[in-house]
Amino acid sequence: MKYIICIMKAAFIRKLGPPEVIEYGEFPIDNPKGKQALVRIKAVSVNPIDTYIRAGLVQMGIPLPYIIGCDLAGVVEEVGEQVTKFKKGDRVWGTNQGLFGRQGTFAEFALVEEEWLYPTPMGVSDENIAAIALVGITSHLGLFREAKLKSGETIFVNGGSGGIGSTVIQMAKAIGATVYASAGNEEKVKLCEKLGAKAAFNYKEKSIEREIKNVEPKGVNVWWETSREPDFDKIISSLAVRGRIIIMAGREARPQFPVGPFYVKDCKVFGFAMFNATSNEQTQCANDINKWMVQGKLKPLIDRVLPLSQASLAHKLQEENTIGKRGNLSGKIVLKP
Repeated sequence: MKYIICIMKAAFIRKLGPPEVIEYGEFPIDNPKGKQALVRIKAVSVNPIDTYIRAGLVQMGIPLPYIIGCDLAGVVEEVGEQVTKFKKGDRVWGTNQGLFGRQGTFAEFALVEEEWLYPTPMGVSDENIAAIALVGITSHLGLFREAKLKSGETIFVNGGSGGIGSTVIQMAKAIGATVYASAGNEEKVKLCEKLGAKAAFNYKEKSIEREIKNVEPKGVNVWWETSREPDFDKIISSLAVRGRIIIMAGREARPQFPVGPFYVKDCKVFGFAMFNATSNEQTQCANDINKWMVQGKLKPLIDRVLPLSQASLAHKLQEENTIGKRGNLSGKIVLKP
């Protein structure tokens, strides 16, 4: 096989550290081999996990130098000799890159094993599918593999205007659940309701426990927690009997846990990380994501689109929003080579 390309532009790091360690410049790329596809990147998006890996807060055994990023959308440029699902010219999307020794996606090209790629549906933009990739699969795993949310049940999303929260609202609504949510200001409250929440509440001004009891006196079936420091007293008092809690943030959190109120209501708590899911599990998620995107039932919130050369700025903004709790983003940051 001849070389397709040997040098590309990429956002990468040579050492762990703050956003300033991100460089943008030339980086080598190999031919696709075996089950790899060489994807010409059209759009990528930033996730909190990207910043944790870059800073060394999450140990992933990354190679150095290391291309940052998990999500991608693009077009297959060439495939390895064992690839069967895709061919040159196919539009694809994916996530779960930049993990467990794999290089990331913030580049002009990426080599991706075909098991981590999914077809991009006709009519869905690269920007939208890149922005939904990790948050979509994470939301689907939590709602359906873990909580087993069903049509007719109720769910409360604590933090409904962020990347995960907004996706959870839409997915829960898509399967016929009744959704409630919280947000930090009136603009974001209205956004949650626009996305499909039956009601949303400003957690800075109202008692969430009281508001939930007003709308669902017996409590909600599922509580999706997006904050890094869960208040389990508030959560469990707001759950119905046999209620389920989803947690997926707060690696260093050590909150108090009210054991008695939890077990006497037959509650369950599920913690999970998307990157532990198998490729088959993630493919099942991707199939529903594609279906709902085409049907118009699922659309990501995109705060801004930046050139890939501004990856360092994108990481700085993401850290200010998550770790700094500034609330400076209303949706995902998308970058384009």
